[in-house]
Amino acid sequence: MRKEREELILELRKALANVKVLKGLLPICAWCKKIRDDKGYWQQIEAYISDRSEADFSHGICPSCAEKARESKDSTS
Repeated sequence: MRKEREELILELRKALANVKVLKGLLPICAWCKKIRDDKGYWQQIEAYISDRSEADFSHGICPSCAEKARESKDSTS
């Protein structure tokens, strides 16, 4: 019983060490949405978050951006 408990505690400590949490202030460019890291380098938001979490990204276009793209295409035709 004691050995099982110690193994469980070890597993939980390993799991806790792998938990990634985003918190605090994220300096983000209002224009391009890149994030400045702790060393002063600018990264795409997807790269910044992927490096610090288990999140994966897929990309698409929201309805309002799709409309803007259609309007822009129509105005150049």
